[in-house]
Amino acid sequence: MATIVLHPVCFPNIATLTTAIQHQGIWEAQDNFQKQTYRNRYHICTDQGKHTLTIPIQHIKKNEGRQKYSEVKIDNKEQWQRQHWRTLQTAYRTSPFFEFYEDELAPLFTKDYTYLIDFNFDTLRFFEDALSINLGFPKTETYHKTIEGHQDGRFLVNAKQQFPFNAPKYNQVFMDRHAFIPNTSALDLLFNEGPYTLSLLKEVDLSFLHA
Repeated sequence: MATIVLHPVCFPNIATLTTAIQHQGIWEAQDNFQKQTYRNRYHICTDQGKHTLTIPIQHIKKNEGRQKYSEVKIDNKEQWQRQHWRTLQTAYRTSPFFEFYEDELAPLFTKDYTYLIDFNFDTLRFFEDALSINLGFPKTETYHKTIEGHQDGRFLVNAKQQFPFNAPKYNQVFMDRHAFIPNTSALDLLFNEGPYTLSLLKEVDLSFLHA
């Protein structure tokens, strides 16, 4: 099983979670924070279609240079946890398995977090428990622009980058109102497929990683 370097993102999308499940991983913990990435956003399905939930962060002054991802603080002045949780409840309360995972998921939206990366690792732990998998990979100790000896999957963090990912199709809550929405947060798959989620992810074609 190949080892791949990945970003610990917020409620990883299906491409990222599948990659982590089908590989031995290393979490990139020494890079700089960048905007427009899945570090602080994730996509879900609502009755209006694809919807983005974003975690607000505290921005540093331009003259302070770049900021390490591990040092990025959440802007908790905004009631983001309450808003995210209410949105998830509204979007998925009629899904087949939301209630099954609700009690394990809810604490992430009441616990106090200072650093974004801590919240993100807790979202990974949620999937570990929900799917009985191991995502407790080692973390990088230094940053390297070019990776040697491991596969580089860090491009998956870029919310704007397109790649030929053949996302698995499944029944989504609002498919009667809009077309299937691929590669959302794996929460969407979990709430709709429940215990079948892991077997679906294990069968996903990841040839795009070598394209």
